[in-house]
Amino acid sequence: MAQTSSVEGDLMNPDTDTPGIGPVRRVGFIGLGSQGGPMARRIIEAGYPTTLWARRSASLAAFGDTAAQIATTPAELAAASDLVCLCVVADADVEEVIGGDHGVLAGLAAGGLIAVHSTVHPDTCRRLAARAGAQGVQLVDAPVSGGGMGAAEGRLLVMVGGPPAAVQACRPVFASYGDPVIHLGPVGAGQVAKLLNNLLFTAHLATAASTLALGQALGVDPRLLPEVLEHGTASSFALGRINAAGGTLDRIAAHAGSLLQKDVRLASELATAVGTPAGAVLTAADATLALMDLSR
Repeated sequence: MAQTSSVEGDLMNPDTDTPGIGPVRRVGFIGLGSQGGPMARRIIEAGYPTTLWARRSASLAAFGDTAAQIATTPAELAAASDLVCLCVVADADVEEVIGGDHGVLAGLAAGGLIAVHSTVHPDTCRRLAARAGAQGVQLVDAPVSGGGMGAAEGRLLVMVGGPPAAVQACRPVFASYGDPVIHLGPVGAGQVAKLLNNLLFTAHLATAASTLALGQALGVDPRLLPEVLEHGTASSFALGRINAAGGTLDRIAAHAGSLLQKDVRLASELATAVGTPAGAVLTAADATLALMDLSR
């Protein structure tokens, strides 16, 4: 990609467009789990020369039938990429993969792009965007919703925060696995939207689970009540997940309880930081955590 030099304004404001962003031709992908793996495969199938890196060789073995190249470090991956996408789990993972000694910023050329698909604190993305800007690199936050099946079918919801030119450059790649792709505002805006989405989903789990329990106590057939509710105005994604999991939160707690706990805590911290009561949605989300034997 074209070289560019940072200017003082870019260092101060990570949402200032940096000149020199060209079309994305080469993509690097880090984080090949149940959601990131299908996302990476969609990018490869869209025809982008793609480089992969993973801590576990088993994650890479699944791509042996593709044309993807394998890097030995995130820095090596970044040096072969115009855009690096991350779908790792936690803030610390994002920090290490981007800013570590052999991280993405150690190899990505000026004019390059980073997309953080992980669900993390907005300030993590803002801080890393400022650091990337010092090297003439643009970072956007682009958390996703829809799971591995949504990624495989190209219908993930992609919530994006970042400078308009950077988002526009990333959009064709995002479109390989996402529909819709929504630009919400500056860096961090995507993370705020994703945390609110997860907060509301968590709240819905408690209201749905308690409704099913109440229905059973009132003598309604527990096999039929979920079908009724899913066809009525009370239907929700959370209700569908509980029904698919056998009518309880046990399987959801085992699979995603710790992640929901993290996201509820982060959403609560954001509300506290601006002095805004989170209200009933947080109360209901806390109730869900309690049903999972967790606390915020």
